[in-house]
Order: sequence, then structure tokens, then C-alpha cells
Amino acid sequence: MVIRADIGVLGGSGFYSLLDEAEEVEVSTPYGPPSDVVTVGRIGSRPVAFIPRHGRDHRFPPHRIPYRANLWALRSLGVRQVLAPSAVGSLKPELGPGAIVVPDQLVDRTSGRVQTYYDDGGAVHVSFSDPYCPSGREVAVAAARAGEWPTTDGGTLVVIEGPRFSTRAESQWFQRNGWTIVGMTGFPEAVLARELALCYTSLSLVTDLDAGVESGDGVTHEEVLAFFARNVARMRTLVADTVQSLPEERTCSCGSALDGITLPFELP
Repeated sequence: MVIRADIGVLGGSGFYSLLDEAEEVEVSTPYGPPSDVVTVGRIGSRPVAFIPRHGRDHRFPPHRIPYRANLWALRSLGVRQVLAPSAVGSLKPELGPGAIVVPDQLVDRTSGRVQTYYDDGGAVHVSFSDPYCPSGREVAVAAARAGEWPTTDGGTLVVIEGPRFSTRAESQWFQRNGWTIVGMTGFPEAVLARELALCYTSLSLVTDLDAGVESGDGVTHEEVLAFFARNVARMRTLVADTVQSLPEERTCSCGSALDGITLPFELP
């Protein structure tokens, strides 16, 4: 039996499971195995594939996640729309823990991560001016507001290398640049999705005020996981509501991101 899914979900810290009745699928990729076995099931009428990006035992720190394998595995199962829930720190005092941000921009402050599928066989330049799917963003914002989350439509996610948190000076610098939230996993995930012509939408749950936003000792890993754990049931509901509202036929530009480009290999 060929197992297929239309929608993929990449769970973040504390978000290690999604589908209650699902089949585990081992998917091989040219980039090694994904973070964990892929579970495939349904949310309502929509077939969904789920991967916990850190692994179910959180064995992969953010700079060691097999990002290329994860996105390739999802596409090989038929996925064309990806939701990416994650825990983030807020760079704005008015965005406190419990807020949902659906960013529309991204700043990469990582270093050393492989961020492309196209290392060999000729240059492949993919447009990335708007990193997120406009249709997915619209649906996610509506679902979050319907679920009575304090929701911010748009904003800039700055992605740091990790696994350490920001210094106070770094956090204050991010603030001065007008950026909104800070995380560790949104890149290269977003650009790899674009290189596979996938829709990609970030659902960012604020778990803390990043260092520098206010006085104090700064955030700890334990605090992030504890806050996410208290909200994970609501996040599952938000993801499920978003999944069921995503368009069945894509009309956004994400699917045509590779049009007119000669690729060095065939996509799954």
C-alpha cells in the first residue's frame, strides 16, 4: 500500500506527537534518515504526515537537525503544504508568553548549516523575498484568532544558531532592528521548503521574553519546555484547525517557485 499525505507538520520543542491513529512510515532520503519515523494519518478528511523535528526524545539540537532529510521525506510522501509550529522568544514586551505570531519575514543569523539541496550540478537561485506561504499564513491567522489566541499577523522571525540562547546585547540588537521573535529552527527549514516548491507556514508560540527585553536572568531551556507543555494540547488543536482549513488546491506562487529553473536532479 502506498501511503500519501497532502500536508506535513514539523513539530518543535515539546511537540513530539500529533496524530492519535497513525501509521509509522520509514522514509529513506538522499540526505539520510529524517529526525524520526514519519507518522501518517488523518485530521478530519486531510491526510497528514508528522515529523518531530528534534526527534521524539529531543535528541537533535537545532544545529544538528537533519533539515534536508525532513523536508525531502515529506515531499516524497506527497506533501505540498507544510506547517511548522515552534517555540520562540519575544523581542517585544507587548508580546508575552502565550501569544501566537505568524511571521511574514525571516532573518538568518545561523552559521554553518547546510541550507540548500543544490550544492552540485549548476547554480539554482530560488526567489526567497517572501519566505512564507501567503495562503497558509492567512489560514493560520484566522485559525489562531478563532481559537482566541492573542495573535500577531506578520512580523520578523530571526533565527539564531543555538543551541545557546542570545546574550542580552544580541537580544537588544535584534530589538533595535525591529525584529519580532527569535527562534532556532525556522532556518534553513523555510528555504529548503521553497527549494522543493512547498508551501511553508510558521506557527510561532511565544514561550518567553528573550534576554534583553526586560531585566532578569534570561530564559532557560527548562522554562521553555515547561511552558510549551502547558500549552501543547491547545497547540495541537490550533494545528488541527489550520490543517482542515488549508486549501485543497494551491493557488499561491509557492508551487511555481522552480518554474523556468533547470534542476540538477529530479524531485520526488
